[in-house]
Amino acid sequence: SSPPGGYIRIKIRIRRDFLRWKIPLQDAIIAGREKIRCAVRLGGAAAEAICRMGVGRIILVDSDTVDRSNLNRQLFATADMVGQSKCLAARRRLLSINPEVELSCHEQFFLPENAGFLFDEQPDLILDAIDTVTAKLYLAEQCQQRGIPLVTCLGTGNRLDPSQLRWGDISETAGCGCPLARVMRRELKKRGVQKQTVVYSIEQPAKAICPGGEEKGRHSPASCAFVPPAAGYLLQASGILSL
Repeated sequence: SSPPGGYIRIKIRIRRDFLRWKIPLQDAIIAGREKIRCAVRLGGAAAEAICRMGVGRIILVDSDTVDRSNLNRQLFATADMVGQSKCLAARRRLLSINPEVELSCHEQFFLPENAGFLFDEQPDLILDAIDTVTAKLYLAEQCQQRGIPLVTCLGTGNRLDPSQLRWGDISETAGCGCPLARVMRRELKKRGVQKQTVVYSIEQPAKAICPGGEEKGRHSPASCAFVPPAAGYLLQASGILSL
């Protein structure tokens, strides 16, 4: 493996030359640490952007299948993939972009009781868009203990303006109007996680209109074609630039 000094030089070269499009992305990214292993618990935008940036190995974690309701916003969701595994859909798309990328697919939930499978992969970076608060908190706590860079995506549902998305520390989300951000700030502090990079929106969520209502007045947050993918690109950019 390259000495620490060599890796620092690689990082500088990436930031200077990549943005000027002077060197092949894949060659430079792989050079510093053999192959960056990136775990993506997210739909298409972040995974595809990571792939197009030349990351050599991508770990995909998703237990879900493609549903018709995903067609309005998820990059891998196409009519011919409805009913298929999201991991399978992602694999098919990413290999069509880079046939040489190494993909490790886990069709399961990430939960505290089964987290070992992810850490056994020894990822260099984790991008998190998990829906379960307990799992998000556990992942943040474990990544801090293990020294694994983590970027967490907070709520994007019921938002319509992608220009209101930001990335920064969890402390910067105070007052953003995101209930998930409020819970994460409080619970991460209890667990001793003082710093956590997040992608969040400063837009106040719109009130959902549900004709006829749903059981007990509950409903899933609405999503559109442009906010979740934009959040995915920010998630990927923040992660890559942190390495």
